[in-house]
Amino acid sequence: MSPSSDSPRQSTSRSFVQKARPSSLTRFLPLLAVITVFAVSVMAADQEQTLRAFSFPPGALEKAKARIAAGDPAIQSAFQQLCSEADKAMQLRPLSVLEKPKAPDSGDKHDYMSQAPYFWPDPTKPNGLPYIRKDGERNPEAKDENSDAPRIGRMSSASETLALAYFFTGKDAYAEKAATLLRAWFLDPATRMNPNLNFAQAIPGLNTGRGTGMIESRGLIAVTDAVALLAGSKNWTAADQRGVVDWMRAYLDWAQNSKNGKDEAAAKNNHGSHYDAQLAHFALFVGQRDLAKSLVENAKTRRIALQIKPDGSQPLELSRADSFGYSRFNLLALFDLATVGEYVGVDLWRYQTDSGAGIRKAFDFLMPYVEDPTKEWPYENGKKSNRDVLGGLLWQAASVYQEPRYRAILAKDPKATQQREALFFPQQ
Repeated sequence: MSPSSDSPRQSTSRSFVQKARPSSLTRFLPLLAVITVFAVSVMAADQEQTLRAFSFPPGALEKAKARIAAGDPAIQSAFQQLCSEADKAMQLRPLSVLEKPKAPDSGDKHDYMSQAPYFWPDPTKPNGLPYIRKDGERNPEAKDENSDAPRIGRMSSASETLALAYFFTGKDAYAEKAATLLRAWFLDPATRMNPNLNFAQAIPGLNTGRGTGMIESRGLIAVTDAVALLAGSKNWTAADQRGVVDWMRAYLDWAQNSKNGKDEAAAKNNHGSHYDAQLAHFALFVGQRDLAKSLVENAKTRRIALQIKPDGSQPLELSRADSFGYSRFNLLALFDLATVGEYVGVDLWRYQTDSGAGIRKAFDFLMPYVEDPTKEWPYENGKKSNRDVLGGLLWQAASVYQEPRYRAILAKDPKATQQREALFFPQQ
């Protein structure tokens, strides 16, 4: 009660008491304000530690949830699309590496196994071995029942979609389904995957697995987000949490110390970028912040400086058959790293080399061909470019850089508002 609210009709004794209380309270208001701010800060820090969903900018999930609750029309299409995809994911059965008919050379079906997608039988050899590379041409064998690649992709995507739907709606059924998928892949002794990719992207006749196979675990970033979003659900226990964290810690160790992991770390193109992005996410997820920060910081010289020219071109990606697609694919990894950078105090978004190369420059290199789809892409190498693949990155770039040019492209795309990124990257 404020002093001005005291009535002159009250007795002298009551008036004295009521006026004395506000006077005392007033003296403590500054202290109360400090305590309140501190409490809010602690709650925010606790929320960050609980969520640990590092694919999204700090606070983006909470803001999106508030906007959904408020009925913000700008994101209703994206929210409805997310729920529709979550409803479809509810029909997915639990997947496992144990489903493949054959075991890898280890003899253990719990080991992940896949085949290199761009390698085909050599028609000049009676048995077709060893397979030969045809960049841009995907061999359907790489997606058959013997490959775990399609399964890990579906599991990762569905888990994140369900977890997001649970976070935004509070519907336990979504969390329960996500938990079921995650337990089957990571925790159940009968079906779990061993934390390695020793036998990923094998080339028949040449090897039983390669470092490049680590590109297939990039979907596990979505898994770490899903686990973060399930925090607090009655369907996700402390034992579940510890189990996945332990699995990710073991995989992180394998990625750093195995031959395949070291080979992928040394890759100069998009494979090296995605290696860094994965490890940065996994490191934050398991609490190794210093490792995550060093990966993001080193990306300035190990990735951006080596991959991007001053004009924004990415020569290693432009040499690929799908040159536009791979230019975008490498940027996807760099965007992931820049987002992690927001959590560890490293600004990759605005970093430039002495010659002017940087993430934004590489993004702008692609813009003219997105703004005008009829404009000839001068780097065709046998595969026509799909220029619609930038959608998600456009939302994030428009939010980070506040660039009207990017927003104009989104405004012309009738499907843009249905994209999931519309939830997390508001345009001011």
